[in-house]
Amino acid sequence: MKIKTVLFDLDGTLTDSGPGIINGVQYALKKYGMEVDDLSRLRCFIGPPLHKQFEEFCGFSEEEGKRAVAYYREYYSVTGLFENEVYEGIPELLQTLREAGIQTAMATSKPEKYAMMIADHFNLTKYFDFIGGSMMDGNRTKKAEVIEYVLEACGVKDRDTVLMVGDREHDIIGAKEAGVHSAGVLYGYGTLEELEKADAGCIIKTPAELLDVIG
Repeated sequence: MKIKTVLFDLDGTLTDSGPGIINGVQYALKKYGMEVDDLSRLRCFIGPPLHKQFEEFCGFSEEEGKRAVAYYREYYSVTGLFENEVYEGIPELLQTLREAGIQTAMATSKPEKYAMMIADHFNLTKYFDFIGGSMMDGNRTKKAEVIEYVLEACGVKDRDTVLMVGDREHDIIGAKEAGVHSAGVLYGYGTLEELEKADAGCIIKTPAELLDVIG
């Protein structure tokens, strides 16, 4: 395949955002009098649309899930956003892709506003043609919707030249629904079993390995 455009997930793919997200979820759960002693149980919140994850994890209704996200954002928008770090090798990978003439964009289920703030904070904005995410009102959270939005913004016509890179099953499933290629990464929060079950086009262990996939 001849890849001309690479779309990157954010959480667990470009940055290790786990600490901030988990702390934000803890903050929200405490509003409901819920305590989670084993924080590894909250790793499932990293990546997927948050309101859906609150519904699944807590048995919340859709309305309760959205309210929990509002509580989460009280913490995340001030502190959790920056309890985060860029994975080793990511800046070098992005720079190499830019120098090779590959179009690069971010496609995340995180609110676009937060994605832009994180990219600016970690000096990543310069590497992207476009940064796309969900809306603050809860719309455009499905990965396929985000991918469609980003492709339109980037003026991409030939989807066979597009690769979506992410660490969770929803990244892979979203890529399939949008008709683009996919690559799963193992250095994030997804497992090999999860990515294989989602039928990732390829699976890589380090950012640098993506260059071999693109060729």
